[in-house]
Amino acid sequence: MLLCVRTTIDLDEQLFRELKEEAARRGTTLRQLLHEYLRKAKAAPGRRTRYCFRWKTHRGQVQPGVRLNDRESLFDLMDGR
Repeated sequence: MLLCVRTTIDLDEQLFRELKEEAARRGTTLRQLLHEYLRKAKAAPGRRTRYCFRWKTHRGQVQPGVRLNDRESLFDLMDGR
């Protein structure tokens, strides 16, 4: 059994116009177009951006006592130990 649910959404006026025009070009309804877009968005795997680590230094220098190759000492320093 197919259950249909009604809801109200607020669309930006420009977006609404663009969607209506696209639906008209395709010869479909706005409802069908939105259903298609929502199904595609739901089925698409989540996109993850690649993480890029950026070193933060003070005046181009690492804080005294920091050993970048010693993880535990870094955590101790960050925790104030």
